Amino acid sequence: MSVDNSSDRRVAIGLAPPPSPPTSPLHDPEARKPAPDAPPPPRRIRHFLVSSGKTLATVAIFALAALASLLVWDYYVLAPWTRDGRVRAQVASVAPQVSGQITELRVVDNQFVHKGDVLYVIDPFDFQVARDEAKQQLAMKAADVEVKIRQAERRRQLTDLATTPEEQQQYQGNAAQAQAAFELAQSQVAEADINLERTKVMSPVNGFVTNLLMRVGDYAHTGTANISVIDADSYWIDGYFEETKLSQICVGDRAEAKLMGYAQPIVGRVDTVTRGISVSDAAPSTQGLPNVDPVYTWVRLAQRVPVRIAITAVPPGVPLVSGLTATVTIRGVEDRTSQDGFAQRWQSFRDRAVDIFHSPPPRASCVPPIGQTSGAVSTLPTPAFPHEESAAQLAPGVAPGLTTSPKR
Repeated sequence: MSVDNSSDRRVAIGLAPPPSPPTSPLHDPEARKPAPDAPPPPRRIRHFLVSSGKTLATVAIFALAALASLLVWDYYVLAPWTRDGRVRAQVASVAPQVSGQITELRVVDNQFVHKGDVLYVIDPFDFQVARDEAKQQLAMKAADVEVKIRQAERRRQLTDLATTPEEQQQYQGNAAQAQAAFELAQSQVAEADINLERTKVMSPVNGFVTNLLMRVGDYAHTGTANISVIDADSYWIDGYFEETKLSQICVGDRAEAKLMGYAQPIVGRVDTVTRGISVSDAAPSTQGLPNVDPVYTWVRLAQRVPVRIAITAVPPGVPLVSGLTATVTIRGVEDRTSQDGFAQRWQSFRDRAVDIFHSPPPRASCVPPIGQTSGAVSTLPTPAFPHEESAAQLAPGVAPGLTTSPKR
């Protein structure tokens, strides 16, 4: 029997690989199989945890996205707020009541003035002359009426032998005419005094002089405004809210208005809601008929209604400038429930969550019905007719003894 020694010869001459070492249990697939009752290795646990974590993360991200979508919908669609807000103020357009050349200008642009401060002065020379002439005319009329009253009184005391009823009536009529002329002269003096005072044009309000363009030497015309004063006590904020959000706005609600460039909001309250806006479809056509534009059912823009916000607190450093843009937020609901504890806040949150899926119900008694509101009456002081002295006081001793009976 022959023995194959070729392998031994190949090993001897270096042509065959050396014999492999004994197999290790770590490299043996059979050895790596776990025992039937052995616990799973850490690798499978990690794989299970990673898979579960991915599933939980996906669910959490989906839940957060849904919650964020609901919050965004509530904020942008249901919550009563608007970026379309403006700071407003009343502007007093000051016009002179007399005409003349401006001889003195006492203010500069953007200067703060108090009510009653003199803004500028009109040349008073002509008005001083007119007042002096009126006073001279008044003195003449006073003397004339004194003489004619005494003459009429003297004729009334005479007997029928010295005078006649016709003469008495004539003198009585002359006295009445003189009295009327005297009262007319009094009115002319009062008018001349007022016109002289009106040469000093005063500010009707506390505020800021704005857009000052006049200069000394300009001619001021009666009734033509030439200077403007922003009323510092009249600032308010108009928030132009969409009509879909008016049901959540009540008169008296707390409001916050944040100006562009300032972090601290201006605090106020809802004062009034505008009761009418312009309707373009109400414009008449060339034939006088209503001009109605076509409405596309898939595009319907909500109208914006001005809501007036009365300012109650202004943060330090925030200027009130008429025309600035503001983001107005109504916070009436939150303020009513924020002090009632956790239960009330939770109820408010639940109500807001329900409002996302159902339209929020209108709040009752928010806006007073038409005809139940009354505004304050504002007046401007006007000069009163001065109480002038009588003719006897203005012309004393003009006709002494005129009513004394003649000596016989």
